[in-house]
Amino acid sequence: MQFVEPRISEYDITIVGGGVVGTTFACALKDSGFRVALIEAELKSQSVSRAQAYSISLLSSQIFEGMGVWQQIRPQVETYKKVRLSDSDCPTTVQFAPRDIGTETLGYVAEHRVLITAIQDLLQTCPNVELFCPAKVVKTEYHSDNAILDVMLNGEVQQIRSRLVVAADGSRSPLRQQAGIKTLGWQYWQACVVATLKLESPHDNTAYEWFWKTGPSGILPLPNNRCRIVWTATHTEAEELLALDDRAFISAFKERYGSHFGTPEIEGKRYLFPIQLMHSRKYVLPQLALIGDAAHSCHPLGGQGINMGIRDAAALAQVLQAARERGEDISSLKVLKRYERWRQWENLLILSITDLLNRTFSNQIFPIVQIRRFSLWFLRNMQPIRSIVFRLMSGLTGRAPQLAQRSCSLPHLSLRVEN
Repeated sequence: MQFVEPRISEYDITIVGGGVVGTTFACALKDSGFRVALIEAELKSQSVSRAQAYSISLLSSQIFEGMGVWQQIRPQVETYKKVRLSDSDCPTTVQFAPRDIGTETLGYVAEHRVLITAIQDLLQTCPNVELFCPAKVVKTEYHSDNAILDVMLNGEVQQIRSRLVVAADGSRSPLRQQAGIKTLGWQYWQACVVATLKLESPHDNTAYEWFWKTGPSGILPLPNNRCRIVWTATHTEAEELLALDDRAFISAFKERYGSHFGTPEIEGKRYLFPIQLMHSRKYVLPQLALIGDAAHSCHPLGGQGINMGIRDAAALAQVLQAARERGEDISSLKVLKRYERWRQWENLLILSITDLLNRTFSNQIFPIVQIRRFSLWFLRNMQPIRSIVFRLMSGLTGRAPQLAQRSCSLPHLSLRVEN
């Protein structure tokens, strides 16, 4: 019997994880000159069917426009032109408006199927990217100048030799764990119940963030007068909410949020997910870089997670292309550390803010209640502070990737770009 060696394919960059962030990173490398492999475990039909929705920041929309995909996404998403911030039943509310940051809108809400379909369509126009799907990495070995990945594809193992491996494989990233990269973080005492509602009253392009003692809850406007609710509660309460029939859930919704939305109808299924804060101590090792949820995850407050991942993808693509132009080794720690320095501290700041807000607004200690309600009053009456807060939470105060500068749709935004 003759032993046949597995076929080995050669790539510059191998991306493990073909979700929104991993596929965005692959598309950002379209004209880079790199040969790229994208490994995804789910079939396209499965990934498109996910019933998720995301708050897309202005900076993320600019990145998508710089990639040439925003024109496909934009007609299928909803804008939000107001954000209302409330502390439980306190009458003082803070309203953010486009004039606070000098734009025409504050952000967008996109369903998962819209985003992933548009990015996957763009992927088809990337001749330098080869998609392995459905496929799974079963083994990874790192060497001095490359990595060897054993990939299960169509029931057979195929080997890939790559100069760099990029982990976009989620918060439980097997690649991160196999590499021995430690993380900081914890599971929260909360979980989120997520549902899509068809509203009786117009949503008026308004996004809501309510702070209750059980945790922050958000309502995001969707096209066709629908909304996406992310209801945070303790694990027990969240399971009880999920177990309610549709009529009882709507009754609980109206009791919590009032009659402002009329009597909505539930569209599709509700689901529950636990919440955690996680931040990787390192984003890079030789031949390995982490992006998106593989590097960090946070409370869904303000919809930060997906936008942080999109900025990771654009930043890493920019760092690698600049290194290639200089003739540097893209898998070297010297090059990869540029990405880590760029993104790690910005992400840590956002994670810290979301954690602080969740803990501050999720308790009834009297002095803290008074301080936070004074803070809301202060935000409401101090427009310059509102502007700073919103820019910080939407990524507009940090270093912007060059992809965002290719966009011309938001001429009033001033973004700092560095090489």
